[in-house]
Amino acid sequence: MLKWALIFLVISLVAGFLGFSGVSAAAAGIAKILFYIFLVIFLIFVVLALMAGNAIL
Repeated sequence: MLKWALIFLVISLVAGFLGFSGVSAAAAGIAKILFYIFLVIFLIFVVLALMAGNAIL
């Protein structure tokens, strides 16, 4: 998911550089949403890993 967020970020930067502000804004919005979804899933897995580590000890 982070890979897709970075791809949309690059698309947004290229579109912004070329003057396509609508496409740039849409791609940036998609990149933000994907990054936040990635961040939430990452934090959930970190908490689950910490809980599993405590259960082993």
